[in-house]
Amino acid sequence: MSSFHTQRTIDAIWRMESAKLIARLTRMVRDVALAEDLAQDALVIALERWPQSGIPDNPGAWLMTTAKRRAIDYMRRTKLRDQKYVEMAHSMDLYSEEDFDHVFEEEVGDDLLRLIFMTCHPALSQDARVALTLRLLCGLTTHEIARSFLVAESTIAQRIVRAKRTLGTEKAFFEVPAGEELKDRLSAVLEVIYLMFNEGYSATSGDQWTRPLLCQEALRLGRVLAEITPYESEVHGLVALMEIQSSRLRTRVDAEGELVLLMDQNRSRWDQLLIRRGLAALDRSYKLGRPLGPYSLQAAITACHAQAPTAEETEWPRIAALYEALFRAAPSPIVELNRAVALSMAFGPAVGLQIIDILNTEPALKEYHLLPSVRGDLLVKLGRCAEAQTEFERAASMTRNERERKMLLKRAANCRPEAAK
Repeated sequence: MSSFHTQRTIDAIWRMESAKLIARLTRMVRDVALAEDLAQDALVIALERWPQSGIPDNPGAWLMTTAKRRAIDYMRRTKLRDQKYVEMAHSMDLYSEEDFDHVFEEEVGDDLLRLIFMTCHPALSQDARVALTLRLLCGLTTHEIARSFLVAESTIAQRIVRAKRTLGTEKAFFEVPAGEELKDRLSAVLEVIYLMFNEGYSATSGDQWTRPLLCQEALRLGRVLAEITPYESEVHGLVALMEIQSSRLRTRVDAEGELVLLMDQNRSRWDQLLIRRGLAALDRSYKLGRPLGPYSLQAAITACHAQAPTAEETEWPRIAALYEALFRAAPSPIVELNRAVALSMAFGPAVGLQIIDILNTEPALKEYHLLPSVRGDLLVKLGRCAEAQTEFERAASMTRNERERKMLLKRAANCRPEAAK
């Protein structure tokens, strides 16, 4: 394998494994900043060794073992937690090669959930929680996060450093809280899990449309949270949303790696087990008898798609009504953009375009690439191809996903007069 391909493989492995490493190390050293440093140390060692020795059969376990040894070395040097040494002596042979498969199979799920509750500490601002989540749990670089926030990379770096310092100052516990404290943090935790899932479902950067393993991890954490909080309707709503969305993952991309739009997907390949699980979770949310919150409403929208035998049989008027209810529950220009799409499908592209043109003046959507993309799609349906070409080109200049950029440029090219001949 060439050094270039080895580097790309290591990058991919790191994105998949870094959150588990940091979660496990945080449990060991009780310091999220130190845990990230130790995990990075393991990555540096891998970057030095793997190009010569080859990538191990179980790279995640290799990284976990290396990082844990670094943590133990650190605790020895600083003489922290003598009792920890006793515990580790009983559980780990420090001087021989460890059984990598055994390490890899250790339960890390609870550690990840604890890490999420830790990063949702009330002492952190919303921006800090989001940045820390993208960094620690989604494995994004500060550069990638900065592009998502449309701010300077130094700003994001400082935000993350301050957040980790705050967690240390507040002596944030690495645990799932109980009682009122759990309820107080629950909305932030749901937002973090939703953020993880969305990054997996539609990667903000890189050369892949999706990161399925990140979706699976977010869904698994949602299921665990639903067991802990069975009477919280929005937890069941979020699980329902992720279950149903996950059912479509394998149909979102074709054999060539290109995106397949929802209306063009092969519905016979949607995972029916995940759909049934999602509908059951949505039913649990309904039965709690509370007004539907944003996650339950989004789940109800996805359920409309999942229950339509064909794209043509989709209940678009109901979806538009659900988006209107979602906008009342959680006002957002992005929700309004989705409502415009639903209205265009129900009543024609001209109806949707009226709303889109109003949203064009919305400052929050100034750099949001899906706005010109949707507008271009509606213009194509209205036969205004020259205008659509401009919109697709503008959308392509905004997106950070390479595959999406190429797709938008292709759509722009298809709008040229010579392409129609």
